Amino acid sequence: MSWFESLVLGLVQGLTEFLPVSSSAHLRLTAAFSGWKDPGAAFTAITQIGTESAVLIYFRRDIGRIVSAWARSLADKKMRRDHDAQMGWLVIVGSIPIGVLGLLFKDQIEGPFRDLRITATMLIVVGVVIGVADRLAARDETGGRHRAPKQRKTLENLGVKDGLVFGLCQSAALIPGVSRSGATISGGLFMGYRREAAARYSFLLAIPAVLASGLFELKDAMESDHVSWGPTLFATVIAFASGYAVIAWFMKWISNKSFMPFVWYRIALGSVIIALVTAGALSPHAAESAS
Repeated sequence: MSWFESLVLGLVQGLTEFLPVSSSAHLRLTAAFSGWKDPGAAFTAITQIGTESAVLIYFRRDIGRIVSAWARSLADKKMRRDHDAQMGWLVIVGSIPIGVLGLLFKDQIEGPFRDLRITATMLIVVGVVIGVADRLAARDETGGRHRAPKQRKTLENLGVKDGLVFGLCQSAALIPGVSRSGATISGGLFMGYRREAAARYSFLLAIPAVLASGLFELKDAMESDHVSWGPTLFATVIAFASGYAVIAWFMKWISNKSFMPFVWYRIALGSVIIALVTAGALSPHAAESAS
């Protein structure tokens, strides 16, 4: 992998990780359209350490409160009623599905799931799902001619059942084209949560899973002689900087804006990919992973 490739792919990772468009799909597509080798699942996981570092810094106050309250709740039973302590447990519970499924389907995630036909299909299908969830949320928020606005849930209403559902939605993002934020936020909207509440929990829920995945891949990469460490670390830094900017923008935007621009983008991109693959202009299979 060249330094220019790492710059571009780091930017793509940072700009798309927190938007409901699938960063893994865009990394795969950027390489395919540019004629580069597929950066591979390991590159994606390692650069995601950069984007998750941006989450840690942006939500540092929330995370600090949650970790502190959770730690105190281990010894103090009264603290277990504290919302921040409960959030700590709910993040752990919600991380279980992706951890289990990620280990069970590791070979498929790094191989067959990276087929562009699967990526394109997921872009379209999940795009439609996000669109439906967005419409339901908008109907509740605005009401209608013959109905009053409906109060949607906040994170204060989050329990173990909903936390697990969020976690199952997040695990769908193991397939390129799904989008971690798109799956979890739309799942939250279907369960009746407010947009910003679903987005905040989505970002917090991603921290253990993404960091664990990145460190796991980092361990394997350190034992390999086929990793371009300079470009990979450079891409990780770029992903951190661009990812932080996107979080700041997205959290302000999501409170009163529709997801429909992302929905139409996903459907259009997926349709273009299918057309190009069908015409033989684009190979559905990844080239040998870049090193």
